[in-house]
Amino acid sequence: MHDLAKGISNVPVQSNVRPRRRWRAVVVAIGLLAAILVSVFGIKALQIRKMMSTPMVMPPTTVSSVTVKEEDWAPALSAVGSISAVQGAVISTELGGVVSQIAFENGGVAKAGDLLVQLDASAEEAQLKSAEADLELARSDLERSRELAGRKVISKAEIDAAESKFKQKQGVVEQMRSMISKKTVRAPFDGQLGIRQVNIGQMINAGQQVVPLTSLDPVFADFALPQQYLGQLTPGLEVHVTTDALPGRVFNGKLTAINSMVDSSTRNIMLQATLENGDHALRPGMFAKAEVTLPQKHKALVVPGSAISYAPFGDSVFVIEKKKDEKPGKESQVIRQQFVRVGEARGDLVAITQGLKAGETVVSTGVFKLRNGMAVTINNDLAPNPQVNPNPVDS
Repeated sequence: MHDLAKGISNVPVQSNVRPRRRWRAVVVAIGLLAAILVSVFGIKALQIRKMMSTPMVMPPTTVSSVTVKEEDWAPALSAVGSISAVQGAVISTELGGVVSQIAFENGGVAKAGDLLVQLDASAEEAQLKSAEADLELARSDLERSRELAGRKVISKAEIDAAESKFKQKQGVVEQMRSMISKKTVRAPFDGQLGIRQVNIGQMINAGQQVVPLTSLDPVFADFALPQQYLGQLTPGLEVHVTTDALPGRVFNGKLTAINSMVDSSTRNIMLQATLENGDHALRPGMFAKAEVTLPQKHKALVVPGSAISYAPFGDSVFVIEKKKDEKPGKESQVIRQQFVRVGEARGDLVAITQGLKAGETVVSTGVFKLRNGMAVTINNDLAPNPQVNPNPVDS
């Protein structure tokens, strides 16, 4: 009994020891975890502090460049106008009748004298045969009268009557031949035909339009300039013509005509240039922009149009400059935004009237992605070649 009581008395002592050991283990684990977290956060904090103390250096941006050049530009006068044909007309009929033949294709080419339309002339041809028969009879009567007059058988009055009758019959024959000829419509000059406006079997009246006929090589460019430029204009000046219907193409010609009077309402003077148009690309009625090049020349600083950043607060370019880093001693290239004043544009080039100097290097493409002070590297392997008179390959 004593041993049993002793065993029972020892049970509560063991139950108190075990919870203490468990709490002790939990506290140690928490302490270790806290130490680990503190060390991790401490290391990260040191790394972040080091990164913040070290300035971030962005890699250089690759750009293409171009050198500001000084070129001789002749002053030019610009105007808008239209293309017209050197020779052009809508072919019409002089007489009415029924269309019996159409001898051309829409949009075809015609030579001077080619048959275009034939009207039915069967009635006139029948009348011509009758008139020719009457003419032969009158000729025979005239010859007989002259023979009798030589023998003094008839009077001079009878000979005059025979001659008058012969001439009347001859006039009728010529009139009938003229009417038949006018029922044959022919091309008056070389040119390109349009779309016909008559059909076979159609009854038409005198003056009916048949088909447009236009000579397309060369063509005229008609435009006007203010009267204050009249003293600078002379025939033979170079004229460059462009049209939005043929983007990228420039048609070169000469100023060939200056109107003899100034328009009193607009104070403009009409001008006309002649342009070669071998491929018939220009058509009469086209809107065109003409530029007359004057003989005097002036110096102009030019850059590609792609080098200019246009903005409401001012136009600018990015000048590439060399910068030496004091610590490493290395030399790098950085850009400086330079505001400029833009002049006239010709082709791919734009004149700069203020803000740049000849010989400076500017960014030629991709200016929209740049900002002042950026480091750049230059790569001109794929840089475009700007020209005053560009001629695209696919034109």
